[in-house]
Order: sequence, then structure tokens, then C-alpha cells
Amino acid sequence: MAIAFLKGHGTQNDFVILPDPDGELDLTDSRVQALCDRQRGLGADGVLRVVRTKALPDAPADIDGDVWFMDYRNADGSIAEMCGNGVRVFARYLRDAGLVDTAEFPVGSRAGLRPVVVHPNGDVTIDMGPVRRLGESTTTVAGQTFTGTGIDVGNPHLVSVVEDLDALDLKEQPAFDRAVFPKGVNLEFIVPGAPGEIHMRVHERGVGETRSCGTGTVAAAAAALGGEGELTVHIPGGTVHVTITEDSSTLTGPAVFVASGELDQAWWDSL
Repeated sequence: MAIAFLKGHGTQNDFVILPDPDGELDLTDSRVQALCDRQRGLGADGVLRVVRTKALPDAPADIDGDVWFMDYRNADGSIAEMCGNGVRVFARYLRDAGLVDTAEFPVGSRAGLRPVVVHPNGDVTIDMGPVRRLGESTTTVAGQTFTGTGIDVGNPHLVSVVEDLDALDLKEQPAFDRAVFPKGVNLEFIVPGAPGEIHMRVHERGVGETRSCGTGTVAAAAAALGGEGELTVHIPGGTVHVTITEDSSTLTGPAVFVASGELDQAWWDSL
């Protein structure tokens, strides 16, 4: 059978979407790495497999088996708990493909259920759940050490305020305290903007610097606000809006599709 794919992005955080309702694809690390490679594959920051929860052996037990599950893989093949930009693209795919028949529905993830709303203009709002502060830690970028605030949004983040985003060299892996973040961490760097706005760059765990990170924007807003409130977050790939409340958070931003097609079976089999 042909292996269908779509290519999409949320504020230029880009993904390969693989519809696989019954979990039949053997999605190995090497195949994810090849798909995400921008020279030998399609190119992406990650892969979103569209699968029913009941077809995924490691799905959380408390998610109903018929819920559509976002099986998310980083570009290096590693599994991630959550991806805010990915959920938006995933949710819009479900709606556009007719796999759901309402604008509001839940998406399953390894961080739990995420209720979403797909708006008529293509934007998607996600209930990202509660954010949890993890305390302070440090990261070192090209010889500069910054103190940051640890934030859990279903996956781990460290948010640091810097003076000049453009001066940061994020080409290489920044250092961080692996005793605090044994499974790695997403690193956000922010500067204040106009009232109610911040600017951000991000180095994603298992990927490197990306144009955007949905959970990262929520973490950045939570760290910047220090409590409840709303912020517009500007990232290199665009703009999103984040609301933080005492017991939850929401993320609203675009979801865009750019291509669809079929993977070459011989290429897939060779990986």
C-alpha cells in the first residue's frame, strides 16, 4: 500500500504528517531521521503520526481508545510528550480530512488529552493544561551562562531572559544541568517587547534551533508573567497568543498545510 504524507507547519515549526489509523507503519528512528532530513528526505522538525489511541501500545491508559492520538517524534527519532505547534497542525488535519465532525474535540498525546478548537480561519486554540514551575537552573550558550526558570508544560523547558536575541549562537547544543533535566530540555530565550508582548528564540530538545515551539511559547509566557495573564509571543516563524490561568493555559496560532503526496515504497523499505 502507498504511504501517504502531508507537510505542514505551525509558525514555521514544520512537520511531516503520516496518516496511520491502525498503527501499521513501522516508524523506526532511522525512518523518522530520513523523513526529517532536509537533503535526503522531505525535511521537517518532527513527524506527526495520526493513529487511534487503541492502536498505539504505549499510549496513556486513561485515554479512550477511539480518540485520535498525536504520536510525535523529534527529528532525531526520539519520542516527545507534547508539541503545541504539532497539535495545531494535527487538529486541523483531522478537521480538514473529515476524521472529526465538530470544531471542538480532544487530541490524545503522551502528555494527556488536549482539547482543541479549530477556527474558520485555520487558526487553532489548544487547552495546554496547567503549567508547573520547576525552579531555577542555568544554561550556557557559546560561553555565556544564563539563569532560567524551569517550566513543565507536559514536557520540560528552561526559560532565560537575555539582553539581545540576535547575539545568541544556537547552532551548537547549549549546555544545561543534566542532573535537573535527565531527559533533556527545551531552551527558550526571551526579551520583553511592547506591553503584553515578548520575543523568543528556542533550541528544541532532539532538534536544535527551530523557527517556533508551541509548548516553548507557553513556557516562556508563564515564566515572563510569573502568574496569570495573557501575552503575545513573537518567534522567528510568526506570532502566537498565550493565556495563563491558575489551573490551565491556552495557545492560539496558525496551522498551515503546504503539500501532500506519497512516499516512495522502495525508499521507505531501504531505511
